[in-house]
Amino acid sequence: MSTVITTKSLSEIIGSFSPGQEATESRKQAIQILEAKGLPAGKNEEYRFTPITRAIENVFTWKTENSPAEINSIDQFLIEGLDANVVVFVNGKFSTSLSKIISPANEIKIKSLREAFSSDSELVNSYFNKFVSPETDSFAALNTAFWQDGLFIHVPANTSVEKPLLLLHINDAAQAQVIAHTRLLAIVEARSKLSVIEKFNTLGDQASLHTFSEEIEVKENAALEYCKIQNDGGKAYQVINTNIRQADSSRVDTFTITLSGQIVRNNFTITIAGEKCESHFNGLYMLNSNTLGDNHTVVDHQKPNSFSNEMYKGVLDGNSKGVFNGKIFVRPNAQKTNAFQSNRNIALSPSSTINTKPQLEIWADDVKCSHGCTIGQLDEEAMFYLQSRGIDKTTAQAMMLYAFTAETLNTISNETVKNYVDALISERLHKNF
Repeated sequence: MSTVITTKSLSEIIGSFSPGQEATESRKQAIQILEAKGLPAGKNEEYRFTPITRAIENVFTWKTENSPAEINSIDQFLIEGLDANVVVFVNGKFSTSLSKIISPANEIKIKSLREAFSSDSELVNSYFNKFVSPETDSFAALNTAFWQDGLFIHVPANTSVEKPLLLLHINDAAQAQVIAHTRLLAIVEARSKLSVIEKFNTLGDQASLHTFSEEIEVKENAALEYCKIQNDGGKAYQVINTNIRQADSSRVDTFTITLSGQIVRNNFTITIAGEKCESHFNGLYMLNSNTLGDNHTVVDHQKPNSFSNEMYKGVLDGNSKGVFNGKIFVRPNAQKTNAFQSNRNIALSPSSTINTKPQLEIWADDVKCSHGCTIGQLDEEAMFYLQSRGIDKTTAQAMMLYAFTAETLNTISNETVKNYVDALISERLHKNF
């Protein structure tokens, strides 16, 4: 259960935001849940190793509005060579002037979620807040109650969106703290394809708190490629709830890389609600200094004859802390399910920590499922072998870690994005070969 942080702090948090005009009923319900349950504290099993509530209670002074951001150019945040539709959020607000939509309107509809509540109300109301669960996660309740802005994406049936969507979240914390709550609602209709790259960047030395809730519907025979890049500033606190639902014969490929930030919590839920689905989920967290990266994943097989493969790897250095909690559910009707999960970790520093907990809950008898986790250090014999061939210790370590991490990049099909992520990994490892 959640434990309410001090009454004063909770009232400050709730009182610092004004509910928006959109989705009024869901906002009211979320506030009631938040008031009843509070934010998760140490006794909450799901947040037992991630003390984000205590951190934000001590760090943030709650204000009603963020300071005006001074972002005149996004060039430094772009991925070089990537030809993409670009959508920009600055301090949680959709920026029309900085965004650049190249694809024609009949190929993909991209607009502010607040605008979509008026222009596409029937479609938006059919899906909004149907996958996010404020009842089970208090930060989802906080986001649902006080989201400031969001993005609406609609891909019509039989459409393969040629250009990927680069979604940039820029927080300007140079002058003051930033608190942002944003949403994403995406609908990929039948026999369509969409690729999304999501990137987070914070400027300045002040702290930032960003909650983000995503709801993505992937319909029959549709395909989604989704890449999340978290290489943020040292005082960034993030809680992201990503919820994807698949229909018959759909395919989802996701990749999440976490490199920097103060506390980064990813709640990733995939509901396989159709038959003959294929799902691949790769993640890599390479943490150093005092960064805490927490990945909680849920793969819920509800129908038969589907396949899922989940692989998360971690490299931890300094005083960093990693958390992985992966759950696979196979419901009674989900016969002929193949579901696999792997979590492997390397600790480079005696002061780094990893807490890992793979879980399987199976109610069907004709399935193939496996899970496993490992925690270890670099192989001393392999290190000795490389060094005996004239390779210095730093390069030998980089070679072994690069080989360990590179496997997770297989989910990324866009070569430009893959090369960009590869460069981030190489920079972290000081790779010179």
